[in-house]
Amino acid sequence: MTDCLFCKIIKKEIPAKFEFEDELVVAIQDIHPQAPNHLLIIPKRHIERISDAAEGDAELLGQIILRAKDIAKQKKISDGFRLIFNNGELAGQSVFHIHLHLLGGRRMSWPPG
Repeated sequence: MTDCLFCKIIKKEIPAKFEFEDELVVAIQDIHPQAPNHLLIIPKRHIERISDAAEGDAELLGQIILRAKDIAKQKKISDGFRLIFNNGELAGQSVFHIHLHLLGGRRMSWPPG
């Protein structure tokens, strides 16, 4: 995707505050944080929405969650954090490249929104 915001961030064409990067994912700080720790874990491979994921994407999706767990431990929030995938505009997805929100550092309420 040549016009995808997250693809441009991954290629470092647009600046972002990187917290983590490996061969599969990047983790950046959310520009509108909803918690003291609010990171986006973004796969380097473009998939528009979770509902577009295929069976072959299962390992990548699992790795995204495992990276979130590791980052939470590094940030010392592993005793309480929330993971969120938004799927589609009605769910609040504003950038159409899947990404996992990692929120922590405060008590989370329920229902979330």
